[in-house]
Amino acid sequence: MRVALALFLLLPIPAVSQDQAAQRELIGRQQQFDAFVLQLRQSQEILKVRAGARPETETRHLAERQRLESVSAEQLRDVRTDTPQELRPYERQKADEERRPLITPQYLVPADGIEPPTN
Repeated sequence: MRVALALFLLLPIPAVSQDQAAQRELIGRQQQFDAFVLQLRQSQEILKVRAGARPETETRHLAERQRLESVSAEQLRDVRTDTPQELRPYERQKADEERRPLITPQYLVPADGIEPPTN
C-alpha cells in the first residue's frame, strides 16, 4: 500500500517537468524561426544598401540580432512550472508578441541608403 501511494505521489512530478520542457521546446522552436526570419530580412536588406552605408547597416543588424537573442534567452529562463496547462498557449503568444517588434523591419529614416519597400 505504501509503495503504491509513493508511486502515485511521484507520478505528477515528471508530468509537470515534461510540460515545462515541452513549453520550452515550443517557445525555442518559434524563437529559431524568428531568428531565421530576421536573418533573411537582413540579408535582403543589405543587398539594397550603398557601399558607403554598409558598415553602419551591418552594425545595426548585429545589434538587432543581439537584442533578439537576449529577449529569447530571457523568455526561456522565465518559463514557469506553475503555469496551468490552459494558459500555456497564452504564454507562447505573449512571448511571440515580445519578439515581433525585434524581427519586423523598421524604416524610420532612410539616411543609411536603404530604400523603403514599395508595396
